[in-house]
Amino acid sequence: MSVLDYSLFAKGGPMMWVLLALGLLTLMLFIERALFLHRGQIRSTAFIGGIKNILAKRRIVEALTVCEETPGPVAAVVKAALLHADDSADAMRFHVQEAAVVELPALERRLSSIAAIAQVAPLVGLLGTVLGMIETFLAFEKGGNYATAGALSSGMWHALLSVAGSLMLAIPAHLAHHFLGGRVRAIVRDVEWSGNEIMKYLLTEYRGLGAVAPSAEPEVLEKTP
Repeated sequence: MSVLDYSLFAKGGPMMWVLLALGLLTLMLFIERALFLHRGQIRSTAFIGGIKNILAKRRIVEALTVCEETPGPVAAVVKAALLHADDSADAMRFHVQEAAVVELPALERRLSSIAAIAQVAPLVGLLGTVLGMIETFLAFEKGGNYATAGALSSGMWHALLSVAGSLMLAIPAHLAHHFLGGRVRAIVRDVEWSGNEIMKYLLTEYRGLGAVAPSAEPEVLEKTP
């Protein structure tokens, strides 16, 4: 008898249908998140290099256009820095961090749902096991001293197959959550590096300012009426 045989699946009892629904939901969430994260992850080093080449020609509008046409949080953070290229270092940093706060939560969306399914699946299997054992003892009680193996096997099938089904769901769900979490951490690192790199470029090479410019800035602000 094959493990994928429908008759074997049906012997697992009603909890198998719950596990099947959770499995399909996990698969849909994983595919959606994997495609979303794949679209949002770009080659940040090449992207920042291209932006720097454009800014070296003083074409900031063209750089903004490239950021708007590029998907993902890296482009959004770089765009925020470019929009405030003439602001002070603190103001630019604030807007870059604000853009990151807006973009990064979208990366982790629905990951908690996959983690919840991975944690709940064994509990569903345990519930199926308890229901199966209850059915077994009821059959044993009704059969008395002459309870047959066939009368007892139905509940045992429910108990064993529910546990097996829950583990077959929980293990891939845990792996899917770990994989997607790794992708999210990689994108977060790219966002942090890109934000720091573009700010450093804008505050030094693009403006042509020296290292003393930030310390001189408060005195200018104080003299401004």
